[in-house]
Amino acid sequence: MIDIHLARQLERAEGMANASFVDARNTVAPHIGAEWIEIAGALAMFDGPASPLTQTFGVGLFSPFLAREFDEVEAFFTTRGTPTSHEICTFAAHESTSLLGDRGYSPVEASVVLVRSTSGAAATHRTGPTVRRIDEAEVSTWSRISGEGWGSESPELAVFVEGFGAVIARTRGVTCFLAELDGAPIAAAALNITHGVALLAGAATVPAARKQGAQRALLEARLAFAVEAGIDLAMIVTQPGSASQRNAERQGFRPVYTRAKWQRGS
Repeated sequence: MIDIHLARQLERAEGMANASFVDARNTVAPHIGAEWIEIAGALAMFDGPASPLTQTFGVGLFSPFLAREFDEVEAFFTTRGTPTSHEICTFAAHESTSLLGDRGYSPVEASVVLVRSTSGAAATHRTGPTVRRIDEAEVSTWSRISGEGWGSESPELAVFVEGFGAVIARTRGVTCFLAELDGAPIAAAALNITHGVALLAGAATVPAARKQGAQRALLEARLAFAVEAGIDLAMIVTQPGSASQRNAERQGFRPVYTRAKWQRGS
């Protein structure tokens, strides 16, 4: 059943996954000043001015989030020289979302949250790419493959992902996977397990190796890993109507709600 309780679980899971990344960033690169705080159940995190993780999760989902709370979270971002961004779930309270326009926010992007049960998931033995978990010595390879995969979509994101490796290796709850074809790495993905949810993220295939089954193999391997870890619920976030959404739905994921990112200047 899709209700606010499920939305709270999913939003908290993704929020805490990103907060764990921010903690790891602060260990690896303390000069950035990465930090996160909790205000009325919402998580506000700073991972550097250019990071897509610099935003909030859970506004209006857990406790009243009104003018005083907006003032506090906006001060958190403004003092760090970055715009304030909120990832707003459709289950957020109207009392909170109705304040966004008055406070100068505009929607800048949208996303779809999809879920499925991990029940019945198992790694499939098939021809084509094989998938395995990486060890610490392979973090740089994972980062390189991720960067190549994302680079064809967004050069800026590719730079961010390339620098992701040293941080993700120290992030609580994360397991990284590589897909290989004929012994060569062609795709990469990550899985973060937190708050009873397996959050699938970061899947990317190098352009020359696309349409050979790497994405499906990575998805199946991560779901099987979640089953082994005793996790019943898997989550993935995509752009609306994207190929990623279609691929996820073919693998049994179903949309449960949408989100919109609202932003205003610093």
